[in-house]
Amino acid sequence: MQSITMPVTLVTTGGAGIIALWLGLRAGRVRSSAKVDIGDGGNAALIARMRAQANYVEYAPFIVMLIAALEFTCGTSTWLWVAAILFLIARVLHAFGMDGMKGGRMIGILITFLLLLALGGYAIALPLIAHYGAPKAAVEVVPATG
Repeated sequence: MQSITMPVTLVTTGGAGIIALWLGLRAGRVRSSAKVDIGDGGNAALIARMRAQANYVEYAPFIVMLIAALEFTCGTSTWLWVAAILFLIARVLHAFGMDGMKGGRMIGILITFLLLLALGGYAIALPLIAHYGAPKAAVEVVPATG
């Protein structure tokens, strides 16, 4: 069996794509029932669904790119799987929260923001740690005399 390169990124991107489709279908369902072709028609439910979808599109690419960059740099790890799963759950919670589920919106965006901070901070720190944290050569190289 062939080994999969960057499985966390692959699964996260697949899940993110399915969530994007789900959010679009949810907005489309309300748009259709409200008979609104363009814009929001002042329909509160449609506005909420459109904002849930737009908010997702605003944040999802950054999380997915950070997961990909970190997995490419550091390899697959349990903590990256946890971050990816939390991200997908957070975005579903946010969407349900926009429909009125108590706490869903706040929990979803809080987890998203914390992940952006943690993944982004780690991505910035990695090159600095590698550059400044590298041990100095233990052996001095002396040119040969002859």
